[in-house]
Amino acid sequence: MEKGIRLTVFFEDPFWVGVFEKVEDHQLYVCKYVFGAEPKEYQVYELILTKLNSLYFSRGIFTEFKPEKEVNPKRMQRQISNSIKSRGPGEKAFMAMKYEHELLKNERRKIKKILEETENTEKFVKKQLRKKEKHRGH
Repeated sequence: MEKGIRLTVFFEDPFWVGVFEKVEDHQLYVCKYVFGAEPKEYQVYELILTKLNSLYFSRGIFTEFKPEKEVNPKRMQRQISNSIKSRGPGEKAFMAMKYEHELLKNERRKIKKILEETENTEKFVKKQLRKKEKHRGH
């Protein structure tokens, strides 16, 4: 059982965005946080200390993680700088965010459809009552 959390901060025109990737029990959970202006180091640290528990993470997606080997600190620094230059957060994180977005969109559609149907039935019932009221007078 691996556990860990990673934050990647990058510029997504026109805002600075942070993507949290949390791993628990072979499940990947993702959260996107929009900073706005370029965040200072103390702002990122404050976010982690104060708001991390209240952030909304996506539903978990099963992933297989390989155990990480011990890496020389200089090599790790080079790998981090190369990964930042190349793309930002991981591909799996973007897939998880996209999946969560689609699920929420479908839920909103279902709710909207139910509301429209109830509204239409209420209109129909009112219309029928008005017809009966008109007809009673004659």
